[in-house]
Amino acid sequence: MNANEPHEQGTGGWSQFGATPPTAGGFPRRDTIVMEQPPPPPPAPPRKAVLTAGQKVVAGLALAAMAVAGGVVGAVLATSFQPAPVATASAPSPVFKSTSSQLTVAEVAAKVQPSVVMIQGQTGEGSGVVLSEDGHILTNNHVVEGAGQGGGQMTVKFSDGKTARATVVGTDPATDLAVIKAEGVSGLSKATLGDSDALKVGDAVLAIGSPLGLDGSVTAGIVSALDRTLTTGPEQRQQLPPGWGQQQQSAGTTIGGAIQTDASINPGNSGGALVNAAGELVGINTAIASDAAGGGVGFAIPVNTAKQVSEQLISTGKVTHAFLGVSVTDATGDVPGALIGQITAGSPAEKAGLRQGDLITRIDDTPVDGGDTVVGQVRGFKPGQQVKITYMRDGTSHEVTVTLQKQS
Repeated sequence: MNANEPHEQGTGGWSQFGATPPTAGGFPRRDTIVMEQPPPPPPAPPRKAVLTAGQKVVAGLALAAMAVAGGVVGAVLATSFQPAPVATASAPSPVFKSTSSQLTVAEVAAKVQPSVVMIQGQTGEGSGVVLSEDGHILTNNHVVEGAGQGGGQMTVKFSDGKTARATVVGTDPATDLAVIKAEGVSGLSKATLGDSDALKVGDAVLAIGSPLGLDGSVTAGIVSALDRTLTTGPEQRQQLPPGWGQQQQSAGTTIGGAIQTDASINPGNSGGALVNAAGELVGINTAIASDAAGGGVGFAIPVNTAKQVSEQLISTGKVTHAFLGVSVTDATGDVPGALIGQITAGSPAEKAGLRQGDLITRIDDTPVDGGDTVVGQVRGFKPGQQVKITYMRDGTSHEVTVTLQKQS
């Protein structure tokens, strides 16, 4: 699969932040809108890489560009469920099966849509998920980037068509998450949080958000894979200096434990909801990896990561991450892994006995195939958490338990 930056044209007249809100709760109709098709992009050289659990992938952010007057969207948009058939009187809505209930796609969508919003920020349009009745909303950092810490303004549109101004509560570029606060609202429908650790490959999921400015859009699919290491932005080698705190994030960020789904995710879905068959939030949609032919897959940040990050942002406006204390590079030999370059004095890595030149091959149950896997995995842990690290030294495999510290 060739992972490219997603096509993110302006949405032109299709931006739904007009002077007059649309009727019927602001949701698009379930018909197919066909618009002008631009020339296809030049083909990219094929890659024969096969992704496995824990393997890294480079993806483009699912952020819609700001609307441009007179522009058109070069795409065929279907607002019906994908890939499931459109529900009609003669064709019942597909059924989601879970251990405790049996709900249709339509029932799950109706349950979740009121807790998903559309966001128009300084740099583009995205989506968000309501966390509290008084207006705390979870989204991606790249959706609100440019609004400024607590100072910038953006517009939030709810499922009933109403809008409100919002400001940034806090952002965490390391996990690409942010919390904003809508002003002058109450009694909002907040999302029900699920458990992303309970997900299994093949589980049914819905992605809900505002792709290409079409708010309230729903697509259906399954969990295609778990525990991906997702690097957003241009592909590059990931290297960490001692302490990790000085790592440059301008070219993208690395997220561990990402959920891969075949539910259609497009620019504008960033920050939106990925929910399970019970209508519980299990992920925050964030990125797309696509090939030259237009096919692709979507990725979401696990809700368990999003929960701990959002709680810190709401309470303090900032996030404290776990700290291991190593610098790593991708291994170049026959054994995949992350080669330790330096150890920070007094760090958890040094206390556990790790040394320069050790090759990290696994963190807990996750295989490590490069430095960015270590970055993404450690970012998903909490300070004080104990983590098992498997490493190679002098051709022999070893295991050690590391107690992670708070990053200073």
